[in-house]
Amino acid sequence: MKKLTVFSVLVTIFFYSGCGMVGVLGTPTRHEREIAAEYDLARDKKQKILVLVHQPGWLNARVNLRYYLTDAMIKELIRKLKIPSERLIDYGELAEFRSNKSDFSLLSHAEVGEALGADMVLLIMVEDYHLSKMAETDYYSGFLGAQAALLETATGGKLWPKSAKGKSIKVGFEVEEHGQGVAVQRLAAACAYCTTRYFYNCPMDKFKIFDDKSGVGWESWKK
Repeated sequence: MKKLTVFSVLVTIFFYSGCGMVGVLGTPTRHEREIAAEYDLARDKKQKILVLVHQPGWLNARVNLRYYLTDAMIKELIRKLKIPSERLIDYGELAEFRSNKSDFSLLSHAEVGEALGADMVLLIMVEDYHLSKMAETDYYSGFLGAQAALLETATGGKLWPKSAKGKSIKVGFEVEEHGQGVAVQRLAAACAYCTTRYFYNCPMDKFKIFDDKSGVGWESWKK
């Protein structure tokens, strides 16, 4: 009888502790928890996308920032969203169209997209750019501020984000020790990452990266 009682107690303990363990094991970890996509860009299986970087004339960018941003954005869409490359307008095609179109600056973003056969335009509007070499070194500090928006070519209407003219993207770093080229690529890659993360269910622990400077005032990067 005692053996039966002890067995019953052990079963009861195991059952309740097991339930507790199941509860713990069933709780999503930070990696498993996801931040929901604001716009599911990958769902549009057949629509073609043009990545269009608007770089204002007053911006002092001694390197081809437009190219690096476009290239990084396309690579990130392929890597993270698994969008086939044939759905993305090649930068060379855009560059040729721009050079052959004398009134390119007068065209709307939707008109450029339509001319190149795109259904959507992922617009990256550069607002601030700062790259500074540290004295007597090959080290650089850098900052890039931009607004990102997704437009529908047919109507020119904005698909994303819903509540503002664009999603504010701010990236930067205090030290990059591998020279100017790598520094520019690093800014472009960070901008592409911080834009793409809104287009898929991103794991919570991967949403924010080291070079993400959202919430940091631009003025602190202009010293």
